[in-house]
Amino acid sequence: MRSILVGLLLTSSLLYAEHGSTSSLLDGFKKRADAQRALVKDELLSITWEERDGAWFCLFNDSKGKAEVSCADGTRAERKGGFGKKPLKLEAKAGIRDWSGNRSWDGKHNVSIEKGKTLSLDSLGDWKADAPEGWLWDKRIQWSKSNHYFQATRVRDVSEREVHYVRSSPKEQLQPEHFIKRYAKPGDELRNRVPVIFSIKGKRIEVDPELIENPYSISKVHWRDKTRLWLTFIERGFGKYSLIEVNAEAGKSRVVAGESDEKFIHVFEKCGWWDLGDGKLLWRSEASGWSQFYLVDEASGERKQLTRGPGVVRGIKRIAGDEITYIFSGQRESEDPYHIHWATLNWKTGKKTLLTEADGTHELSFSPDAQFYLDRWSRADQPPVHELRKTSDGSLVTTLAKAIAEGVTMPERFVAKDREGRYDIHGLIWKPVDFDPAKKYPVIENIYAGPHGAFVPKSWKSWHGHISEMTASGFVVVKLDGRGTNYRGKEFQQFAYKNLKDSGFPDRKKWITEAAKNRPWMDLSRVGLYGGSAGGQSTLAGLLWHGDFYKAGATDCGCHDNRMDKIWWNEQWMDWPIDESYATNSNAPHVEQLKGDLFITVGEVDTNVDPSSTMQVIDALIKADKDFEFYNVPNGGHGIGESSYLRRKRIEFFQRSLGGSL
Repeated sequence: MRSILVGLLLTSSLLYAEHGSTSSLLDGFKKRADAQRALVKDELLSITWEERDGAWFCLFNDSKGKAEVSCADGTRAERKGGFGKKPLKLEAKAGIRDWSGNRSWDGKHNVSIEKGKTLSLDSLGDWKADAPEGWLWDKRIQWSKSNHYFQATRVRDVSEREVHYVRSSPKEQLQPEHFIKRYAKPGDELRNRVPVIFSIKGKRIEVDPELIENPYSISKVHWRDKTRLWLTFIERGFGKYSLIEVNAEAGKSRVVAGESDEKFIHVFEKCGWWDLGDGKLLWRSEASGWSQFYLVDEASGERKQLTRGPGVVRGIKRIAGDEITYIFSGQRESEDPYHIHWATLNWKTGKKTLLTEADGTHELSFSPDAQFYLDRWSRADQPPVHELRKTSDGSLVTTLAKAIAEGVTMPERFVAKDREGRYDIHGLIWKPVDFDPAKKYPVIENIYAGPHGAFVPKSWKSWHGHISEMTASGFVVVKLDGRGTNYRGKEFQQFAYKNLKDSGFPDRKKWITEAAKNRPWMDLSRVGLYGGSAGGQSTLAGLLWHGDFYKAGATDCGCHDNRMDKIWWNEQWMDWPIDESYATNSNAPHVEQLKGDLFITVGEVDTNVDPSSTMQVIDALIKADKDFEFYNVPNGGHGIGESSYLRRKRIEFFQRSLGGSL
């Protein structure tokens, strides 16, 4: 095996590839992908709905032609006439009102702000409010419908961090282009926004400072009614999430509902509230250890659990009257815990109706009146099935079509226990094209271990993009979700707390090793991995901390230093204030431990992950006298490693480093 140091600008390797071969390689992949897709019948159906004389019909096209099916009895007939109505658009709004502007609703009062420092009410003119030292008034004002109170926002007067970019090869000019992006990083001072209530007579009502101590953000500020202001608070370090009420008449603040955790709360997905009316709120929480729904009485704060684990509420699709339509996973012991299922829940009666039943991941499309729906379900190893069902009880009306995929190579599902034997770890194995069980093939893991999600495909695809390109190039490819990722409960996800460098690697190595026991064609002396962004960070971490197992890695646009990347992603998992764990879990300080072959790519104008994070790794690698291949792509943005040219170069890298079948 051989590694070479390539220049800091995008170049071609004369040693290993034919010039101009990208288009021919990708044309071959496209032909293979088209051939795979051509083998699949009824993979997708175009669905519309039509109502005639009070009866609903489902209109669609399949391999048999145009058809309509009666939603009453499932009778199928040739379609006559044009298309029907589009499916119902599902929405679940939180019910937050818009900003009102500087003038009161009755037009009698107007708020003026002078140079961000002094606030005054023009109609009375006998009082002014200066912003505290180090703060400014935001120009936006929010009036209560009573016209007696308004909310103004004070903003911390601090400079936001700027990341500077040079676009070396702009399309419209010869000379390089410089631009700036505001980009807060872990530990930075923030331009916190704090609401303040004023009466028209100048009385000032502040939010109780103990309820909003160390804010990351205060958002969704709105008047609940004429005297109560509501806001959502997220604590710096993401250990607390609260819905807070400020009563303007009483001058008091309280927490309507809230969550706290010593490690972290996944606030951007596992928290939220929806207004149900009648003084009731739907609240999403992981208080039980599982993402579930609760009913909250807004006056008393009393909380009633509506759904229960094990299993994870994944999202709300619609709230209509007393009924909530939502998606969930993990409640069936015999099934893959990541499969998405649907249900409706009456929040008043507690009645739950399952809308899906088959072993797979489900996508639903509802009739305009929501009485019927199309259930398209599939798995990575199961082509789609299209079923027409009734919303009232989830019962099957008829099966519209079952996809046929004769001759299509499907991935294999595999499950093994984690490092401690506590959890089932789920993943997929893709065999190489023209597979010969008598041969041995190098194994490549496509890795993404971000705690915010789970990344193994659960629904059908006839072609898996870059993974299929790898298998077409002679590799076994695996993908799995180890500990520290999402949708398996709070404890499973919180394994990532101040521990991003783990990336589930002990689970991954055990899973791959277990899979190879009955698959002698998997050559574990030649294992590589690749990924982008957080997957790029994990790829390099794999070579630094587990170089005895992984022999080669291709990392793209990696956040290689948790102190260099965006604040919201890193402080969510790594906490605040910044401590030594940030450096411990970063790649840049540990490159002297590098083993194996390394291929690095980054876009020079990546505005998602600061490209300096990659450049500092390059600097450290050179100082440590480590060999590697590097492409810094002019005009390249985030994910440039998935561009045509670099996908080819990545394949060639692995072919050089790991070889082909033996």
